[in-house]
Amino acid sequence: MNQALEKILNLVEQSETILPEQKIAITGWIKDFDKQLAVTEFKLDRTEKVKRTTAILLEETIQELELKRKAIEESNDALHKSLEELKATQQQLIQSEKMASLGELTAGIAHEIQNPLNFVNNFSEVSAELVDEMNEEISKGNLDDAKEIANDLKQNLEKINHHGKRAGEIVKGMLQHSRKSEGKKEPTDINALCDEYLRLAYHGLRAKDKTFNADFKTDFDESMPKVNIIPQDIGRVILNLINNAFYAAPQNHPSGGRGATPTVWVSTKKEGDKVFISVKDNGPGIPKNIIDKIFQPFFTTKPTGQGTGLGLSLSYDIVKAHGGTLNVETKKGEGAEFIIQLPV
Repeated sequence: MNQALEKILNLVEQSETILPEQKIAITGWIKDFDKQLAVTEFKLDRTEKVKRTTAILLEETIQELELKRKAIEESNDALHKSLEELKATQQQLIQSEKMASLGELTAGIAHEIQNPLNFVNNFSEVSAELVDEMNEEISKGNLDDAKEIANDLKQNLEKINHHGKRAGEIVKGMLQHSRKSEGKKEPTDINALCDEYLRLAYHGLRAKDKTFNADFKTDFDESMPKVNIIPQDIGRVILNLINNAFYAAPQNHPSGGRGATPTVWVSTKKEGDKVFISVKDNGPGIPKNIIDKIFQPFFTTKPTGQGTGLGLSLSYDIVKAHGGTLNVETKKGEGAEFIIQLPV
């Protein structure tokens, strides 16, 4: 019993002024109160123990959370470092893709310029011989023959001038399409752009691989208006699609699909407020199990070292940035057709 209550109980029992009935009532009340007090003390003791246990668990939880926080920070640091390395690698691959395209363009440009230069060189050599013949005829006094040779010489000089200008136009055109893109759109002749990059792609592949053999055909919409695009970027997309088509066309099975000769078709058309550019081949087509992956970065079906897997991904992003779409239609054994849709 509580000491204070025990003293009170003793005083009540020893008191002569309290009636026996009252003593019984008071004693019962004191004992009940003592029981309640004992229960309360027990509960308080249990509460204190629970508090101490909770404090210990809380401290352990805080320590665990701190360890987890540090682990998360370390993981974040590692992820950030990996992300930076991935970005650097991606930039290197994109640069490699651009350099590969540049190499193909360079080979095509060299072939295009070589033709008029051959004419210039040949006519120059012939003209030098004609000058010697003209001087000889003049020294003999054969002025009529000399005049005839002079006329031939003039025609040769006109041809030299024509082919020199042709080479200059080729260089001028390629400088326009190869200069650094500033992201500015300008009215562009889509038909001329497609025709130019088709020839460059074909001659570039021929220069790189002497065994390369394929045919190409065009079907351009003559009513095509000029379209407001970034010509360097769309030109890169067209070049990539054409190169892929020339790569796929010779790989068809003997039955030949649309024809035994590897062939690439490039066409344009305008429908309403949209322009369509189509590049298709008669290769083996794209298997269904990879059709959903071809626009993913780094996905390629080419052998190691022959493709970065970024060409179609970059092309898709470029067309999308122009407010257009890039889709593919394919059928097994009958090739694939990539369709660029751009707003007029």
